[in-house]
Amino acid sequence: MPENCFHCDQIIDKERIAFDEKIFCCNGCKSVYEILNIHQLGNFYEFNKSSGIRPENENTAQFDYLDTPEIFEKVTDFSEGNTTLVTFKIPVIHCSSCIWLLESLHTLNSHIKYSQVNFARKNVQISFNQEELKLSDLAKLLTNLGYKPVINLETAEKKEELIDKTLVIKLAIAGFAFGNGMFFSYPEYAEQILGTTDFWMDKYKDLFRFIMFLLATPVVFYSASDYFKSAWFGLKNKIVNIDVPIVLGILMLYGRSIYEVLTDYGAGYFDTLCGLLFFMLLGKLFQKRTYNALSYDRDYKSFYPIAVTKVDFGGVQENILLSDVKVGDRILVRNQEIIPVDAILINGEGNIDNSFITGESASIQKKAGDRIFAGGKQTGSALELEVIKTVNQSYLTQLWNKEAFKKFETGLDTLTNEISKYFTFIILGITLIAGIYWARIDFEKMFQVVAAILIIACPCALALSAPFTFGHVMRILGRNKFYVKDTLTIEKISKTGTLVFDKTGTITHHKRSDVRFDGATLSDFDEKNIKSLLKNSNHPLSKALYDFLDIADEHFPLSDFREIPGKGYEAEIRGSRYKIGSASLVGEQAENHETSVYISKDGTFLGKYIFKNEYRENLKSLFKSLYGYKIHILSGDNSAEQEQLSRLIPNAAGMAFNQSPEDKLNYIKNLQDKGEKVAMFGDGLNDAGALKQSNVGIAVADDTNSFTPSSDVIMSGEKLVEFAKYLSFSKDAMTIVKMTFALSFLYNILGLTFAVTGHMSPLFAAILMPISSISVVAFTSAATWWRSIKYFKLKG
Repeated sequence: MPENCFHCDQIIDKERIAFDEKIFCCNGCKSVYEILNIHQLGNFYEFNKSSGIRPENENTAQFDYLDTPEIFEKVTDFSEGNTTLVTFKIPVIHCSSCIWLLESLHTLNSHIKYSQVNFARKNVQISFNQEELKLSDLAKLLTNLGYKPVINLETAEKKEELIDKTLVIKLAIAGFAFGNGMFFSYPEYAEQILGTTDFWMDKYKDLFRFIMFLLATPVVFYSASDYFKSAWFGLKNKIVNIDVPIVLGILMLYGRSIYEVLTDYGAGYFDTLCGLLFFMLLGKLFQKRTYNALSYDRDYKSFYPIAVTKVDFGGVQENILLSDVKVGDRILVRNQEIIPVDAILINGEGNIDNSFITGESASIQKKAGDRIFAGGKQTGSALELEVIKTVNQSYLTQLWNKEAFKKFETGLDTLTNEISKYFTFIILGITLIAGIYWARIDFEKMFQVVAAILIIACPCALALSAPFTFGHVMRILGRNKFYVKDTLTIEKISKTGTLVFDKTGTITHHKRSDVRFDGATLSDFDEKNIKSLLKNSNHPLSKALYDFLDIADEHFPLSDFREIPGKGYEAEIRGSRYKIGSASLVGEQAENHETSVYISKDGTFLGKYIFKNEYRENLKSLFKSLYGYKIHILSGDNSAEQEQLSRLIPNAAGMAFNQSPEDKLNYIKNLQDKGEKVAMFGDGLNDAGALKQSNVGIAVADDTNSFTPSSDVIMSGEKLVEFAKYLSFSKDAMTIVKMTFALSFLYNILGLTFAVTGHMSPLFAAILMPISSISVVAFTSAATWWRSIKYFKLKG
């Protein structure tokens, strides 16, 4: 039976550390547990089970640059005397325990004065004494606790996050007017419905009516302003959208109410109008309650470093802002650091991982004189580079800002707007015919009939159907790690018929590889020695190989350890000298299109470990469940794995390899030119153009808080094999919307029958409207919840 770590609750699959009668998955989790108990913060674990975050096993010296004065000033919010304020973005904040711990930092370090978490924005503001506690040490403290701050070019710009509160204000005004309008309408309702009257109420009814007019006017012209703008925008584009008849209904209610008050014919329908707009705005707000913590529109700056290490010709190093880097400068890039500018390699040999730009998963060896593009990641020893283009002119920035990579949508092609085109003309036609008929019979009654028709036919229930249904669907999908940008996306997902998958990092694991050994079987003696040597390297292939070797690590002592930049490393263990690294290090010929780690012992070649992409589990069942859809595979890699992919997807409509970012974009465009609705699955910047070009761009991320390209959907990588469920649920959502439309039309048909024949007063029509809207909302809520149980059990 698998064991779970006491701190982070993750399954223990490698190390198993027993301490204080508890089990931990790594030394990092054990250390955090010790820190919390030493400072009497052990009740952290009582707040929420599995609340802890596993600390990353990395060198925290990466934060030393924060103490450089220019960078310190750029990162901090305020610094005066011995008090400094800094706001760190921490995406892994996820529960009340995280908030409690981060707001208890002053207990862990006396030089921290206070800390305050903003859960919605996933950041923490910390006040500390910079004379006693360096900014770099503060970042290290957070990292050691598992809450590594994200510090990059985007966060350093400190763009103020504008939270649009306009809709909330509009809703509040409508709610205030609705509640008070009902109160001031009481005398009218008492007289008309209950048949009772009161001297004082009768005496001040004109004042009450005037107050209701004052309350309703800002609701009509401010709270409902978005409906007017949308209707005008649609008409400008020669489209009669759903907001056109809504605006007509609003104006009819408002105008009819003013007419009745001025002629003393009645009290009007100001309270009903405010109530209708209140419910409609409530539906809009519900729709907008999506996952603000996720960023669907990402900028390349969100993974660029804020600072780089500049090297002068005397060898002196200094940290400078990335924005201050000039052509001709020499910079130092260390292991696992992003290369922020296009440059020429001056000193050192390394392996450049360009998968984020090109999609090619293999590392590219570089030597002095080679050109290196921005966006690559150094996976070897430190490199010295000469800048040939600044950050704003680099290939990566140009790629991101290409016009072809941008997609503009009007949102006018929704099902609701498609139906409303016919709905509006039909209602206007009925109104015109009824008006002409009653004008010839009873001119006075004609106004009542026309008013009743436009009031009862106002498609408020129709307008509420989609927002409330899609709002529920977005919430349910989000709980199941499928985060949709907006309601329009759900409708687009239901219409897709072609699915295009990027290979590397999407249908393959981003950080896992299938490893096999090519050579004579290694002895247990050699395997244990190799594992001990691997533990001393931070190279990603060494880490992957260390995890792959399923033997106990007995930590044998090393002597004469030596690292050869860009090639590998060697050491003597238990009387034998081992070399681990590139083919050239052990004197072998490297194979093309292959990622391998070569091993030699005392000058004799033992063999090589070959790394191949490891595909996600249950992919066969995924593609089987998508039978009927056209499946395409795109990859920046070569076609070495085409045969394996063909076995996984026997009905694939197309596969393309060696694809550049623009090739992927054009591939999608060619499919769309054939009339196909395309959903694209990708994970990196190399997919950004294709994701934007597609009808639905789905970014697949193993960590949804980490960098993902601009997209319509962010989904967890572990949920990719369940995509058919999300697809079916989106289609069911469209069915529910159509059913609510039918319910709304039923109300309209019944109401119009009575209104056209003159058997319904405008007052009764105004009362019936909110009843129909509430019943539609209740139906769509119940139906959506019921369908969610089929796909996601009780998670809805």
